[in-house]
Amino acid sequence: MHNMKPAQLILTDDSLHSVVGKLNRERAIAVDTESNSLHAYREKVCLIQFSTRQEDFIVDPFAVGNLDILSPVFANQYIEKVFHAAEYDLIGLWRDFGWKVNGLFDTMVAARTLGWDKVGLAAILSKHYSVPINKKFQRANWAARPLNDDQLSYAQLDTHYLLRLRDYLEDNIRKVRHLPEVYEEFERISEASIRKSRKQSSNELPNKFWQIAGARKLSGKNSAVLCELYKYRERIASMRDVPTFRIIGNAILLDIAKHCPRNVNALSAIKGMTSGQIRRYHKGVLNAVNRGVLAKYPPRPKTRRIDPLISLRYESLREWRKLRARKRGVASDVIIARDVLWNLAEQNPVNYKELRVTKDLGSWRRKKYGKEILRLLRDIVE
Repeated sequence: MHNMKPAQLILTDDSLHSVVGKLNRERAIAVDTESNSLHAYREKVCLIQFSTRQEDFIVDPFAVGNLDILSPVFANQYIEKVFHAAEYDLIGLWRDFGWKVNGLFDTMVAARTLGWDKVGLAAILSKHYSVPINKKFQRANWAARPLNDDQLSYAQLDTHYLLRLRDYLEDNIRKVRHLPEVYEEFERISEASIRKSRKQSSNELPNKFWQIAGARKLSGKNSAVLCELYKYRERIASMRDVPTFRIIGNAILLDIAKHCPRNVNALSAIKGMTSGQIRRYHKGVLNAVNRGVLAKYPPRPKTRRIDPLISLRYESLREWRKLRARKRGVASDVIIARDVLWNLAEQNPVNYKELRVTKDLGSWRRKKYGKEILRLLRDIVE
């Protein structure tokens, strides 16, 4: 495949030491991770790929004893870390290792800044480098060992071309004078991904069942049943170390809670329940239903009432952003991210000083759009 030298598979502390020595000498390195989200109860990072301009490395975190020596590489802002669609990787690296990535360059964000319409890595590699990517490995169980050669070359491709792509994108962004804008967005993504990762880990049981679509429409009794079913499913998934959807999907769980079946026949009548699921889980499911029927009703989550004025501000900002984006030929959130629009709508700054404390609104965007934003928000009040 394009005469790529196979990546070096890093399985020992010593070989990782020598890789870190090489990474530390680079101004930019490409990085990617593979996780097992479709195969485990709690997903984890199963591979970390690096590319320099000369070599490709695949680090196996299960084999290497001490990964801590990678921490300073990620923290060093003078070594640019080039990812494609970084957010998911950044969340995993923080969740599993406590690593914050400084000096981010995200080739997907850069491609969107230029108004490219197809920004998936496979589409870009195929168009710009005539490299076909076999998508079947997207669903692979990256925690399974040994890894075969096809998997390794797939993982290698995720970083092998990134530095070349980064140079091409940076060159084009410089020509249209949008470098400060895109680097500001990289910074925002780094910070926001850590906040997301923290939120995900604090968002554990017991009341997570309310997040199932349709849960809030249930009566008190049925919501108590759903709560028990949810806890049962979590316990089984955790014990078998598989994702919860592989036990029983959310829509079916909700249906069971609605109908409260009390025997195997009634359970079999639930649409979507397979004979395998009934064989394996009927006892546990029926017990959970019985517990739920007798249980105290779980407290309902408070619905966050949004002040109509905040909604109005948000909608006006969104319309303004849409026009701005259309004029430039980019997606709306290239102009300003959605979360930042909400921050502006809630905070309602009236001058530049207040604009400066708006969360995640960087100085480039403040300077570029501040006047328009303040005028827009002022007009809503009048």
